[in-house]
Amino acid sequence: MVSLICTLQDHRDDVNSCAFSAQLLATCSGDKTVRVYNSRDFSELAFSPLTGHGYSVHCCCFSACGQFLASCSTDATTVIWSMATGEIEAVLEHPGRSPVRICAFSPDSAHLVSGGSDGTLALWDFPSKQLHRHGSVKDTTIVACSFSPCSQVFVTGSTYGDLRLWDLDMNQLHAEKNAHDLGVTCCTFAPGILSGSQIVQFHLASCGQDSLLKLWVMNKLSSRAYRMQLLHTLTGQSAPVLSCSYSSDGQLLVSGYVTACSFSPTSPLIATGSMDNTVNIWRVEDGCSGHDGKSLPEESALTSSQGTTSAGRSKLLVADWSEEDVSVWLVEEGLGGLVDRFKANNIDGTELLSLTKETLASELHIESVGLRSKVLRKVEELKSESLCSGIPDEFLCPITRELMREPVIAADGYSYEREAIESWIHTKNRSSPMTNLPLLTTLLTPNHTLKMAIARWKTSQ
Repeated sequence: MVSLICTLQDHRDDVNSCAFSAQLLATCSGDKTVRVYNSRDFSELAFSPLTGHGYSVHCCCFSACGQFLASCSTDATTVIWSMATGEIEAVLEHPGRSPVRICAFSPDSAHLVSGGSDGTLALWDFPSKQLHRHGSVKDTTIVACSFSPCSQVFVTGSTYGDLRLWDLDMNQLHAEKNAHDLGVTCCTFAPGILSGSQIVQFHLASCGQDSLLKLWVMNKLSSRAYRMQLLHTLTGQSAPVLSCSYSSDGQLLVSGYVTACSFSPTSPLIATGSMDNTVNIWRVEDGCSGHDGKSLPEESALTSSQGTTSAGRSKLLVADWSEEDVSVWLVEEGLGGLVDRFKANNIDGTELLSLTKETLASELHIESVGLRSKVLRKVEELKSESLCSGIPDEFLCPITRELMREPVIAADGYSYEREAIESWIHTKNRSSPMTNLPLLTTLLTPNHTLKMAIARWKTSQ
């Protein structure tokens, strides 16, 4: 499933957080430093380590474009760093001067939220680096925070064990009390947005000191009404689950008794931080790991976003299968005797779907007519399982009802074809095509997750 490719041993105290951008990996530690690495070869950048904090650094996160890094500390500040120079762009002093335990950017980078040990929350306007709103949760410490994919709401988690949903005016929209007994340790939204029938839906993962990983669905019923419902409770880990992170397509979720974990948005890599001062870098394989591969350590687990252990492949994405996935499929279908032959010819998912009687005979040298027919029959069954009956509704632009090519998320939380929504905003006085309510902003955020899903669906057809 995964293989360890390197271990970073530069920190001198517990690693508290790690985060990927498209090109960089940042880590922070109790040793007061933030370190930045090139994610291609994991060499440390010339300006690293960053040493602007006076006490332990608890969290770090990149802006969506990767040009800025935020880090927060016991010194009651959140520092904004330039990733071009390593210089400090701004120092944000937390209200009340409380130690800052968590910080998170909105996906559109318009806002940054920070949470303190005294339960205070600060919402910053990121372009101006000015405090936008602040609030608090009494008698607790804010230790977790995540923005929704539409950037309009965010969830916080605390040592009290509750999950709370907030809007950008710091209005509390929902409170899920006792979500985790003994306290929440981390929470993260899945990157995708599901919409239809006037309902916008998000998925959220949370973990806690109760050794549980929970998957939630959050339905947006109106601008101020949300309903949160528990979908799955995963009980496979025997120690407190300290961190969790979704892959960029939302299909995988990593969690464990590690102080930090993060998926790369551009490569099949996971970084995990630990109390032994190290950061491990893991490569996620498409299929089961080979003989040289290693599993994630017992304190970490990789699951599918539906809450089941992932085999690394899906029959809905046959074209994306690796050669190892094809081998596993052959064994499952009673064709294990062909595994070596398929491997010798580098048959992956794309090649599997294009097999014909001629290629089976002339290139794979399968002489038995009956065996060739069985292989082709199994491939046809695979194609039938993969094909959808028409275009999924969530792939259609609500305005044009056509398959989207450049999906973007508007302020109402719905996804549209960019050209269609831009034209709508220009001619319809900034109203939502779905709700007819005014759009709070005309900012459009690319929905990369949906674009990837559409591309995969098209490949499988």
